Amino acid sequence: MNWKILAAFMIFLCIAMGCAALGLKEAEKATPVITQSFASKEVRLGETWKIYLNASDPNGEMIKISAIVDQTGQNNPERITKVGKENGKEFSGYLNLSTASLANVLDGTSITLWVQVQDKSGNLSQPVVFPLTIKKVATQEVPPQGVFRERDLGPMVAQKSLLGSWMDYGSTTSGGSNNPNAPSTGFPPNPASGRRQPGK
Repeated sequence: MNWKILAAFMIFLCIAMGCAALGLKEAEKATPVITQSFASKEVRLGETWKIYLNASDPNGEMIKISAIVDQTGQNNPERITKVGKENGKEFSGYLNLSTASLANVLDGTSITLWVQVQDKSGNLSQPVVFPLTIKKVATQEVPPQGVFRERDLGPMVAQKSLLGSWMDYGSTTSGGSNNPNAPSTGFPPNPASGRRQPGK
């Protein structure tokens, strides 16, 4: 075989292999995305708060929604909502958070809810943040018409915290544990509640 043809073939092969590797790397980096979100900024004391989400994952591997209630003076556990296989690629609906389930809530109490979606490889979406003020008299806003499905995404189940390991304040992008059953990472980088930052 002519050496020029051989050299050209080798160059083509290297380029093709490089592109394939790059494509594989990009596929591995694919993370869930919360495309749209909405929640009222005020609710009545004792009322159930609805947090609306639209989310998608190019790999169709979303398995759970993770949420943290950041409340001054309280160490609230992570809350998990499982995502069914049929919704692994995309979902639309709302989470429920009963204000009656929160400790020491009075008229005028303010909290912040941090929400992320995780896939089975441990990749996390960017967090979305929802501020809320709880009042004796308030009217919960409704979402824009036609943007979200009026569908309950499931219960937000409080998890038992593992001191120093269930929250990583240092990351708000994809990453986290490769164990899909492990607590999520990427929550409040500087929470008002003053929780200890693991490793700090």
